[in-house]
Amino acid sequence: MIYFTSDLHFGHRGIIDMKKRPFRNVDEMNHCLLANFNAVVHRNDTVYILGDLCHHMTVDAANAIISRMNGRKYLLKGNHDKNYNPDLFCEIRDLMTLSYNGQEFTLMHYPMLSWPKIHQGGIHLHGHIHESAEYNLKNRAEGIRRYDVGVDANFFCPVSVKSISEFFGG
Repeated sequence: MIYFTSDLHFGHRGIIDMKKRPFRNVDEMNHCLLANFNAVVHRNDTVYILGDLCHHMTVDAANAIISRMNGRKYLLKGNHDKNYNPDLFCEIRDLMTLSYNGQEFTLMHYPMLSWPKIHQGGIHLHGHIHESAEYNLKNRAEGIRRYDVGVDANFFCPVSVKSISEFFGG
């Protein structure tokens, strides 16, 4: 299966208060995010991480967490990402497009106003803005095929390509 996620912010104490994440401290958040990730993404799955994996951590500490994450990982760099060990990822890029069952997806950390195949039903997946699930519902209601895959909008879990396709009626 293919999954997407973004903006985990492992190690970032301040994100708990800024985004009202339901954790007492950064250790609890890190544990929960890693457990949720590994409960959804299995060893042979593919996961696209659309940036901001870690923040306020050393590169070594970040690499230690990333190495415990399941799946074949692709990183779309965000504004807080460091020079992680590239061996932990299949690929590291700024922008990527992929096709799944004839559906075109454009992946980037930042939300875009326009993207490839926008007028042919293409879907843009992004993170960065730490929205709630209502953002995705509002976009769909307005006919905007843009989806925030960040953990704050997806119950602190990765979301599958199948779920996103079905969300937009595919």
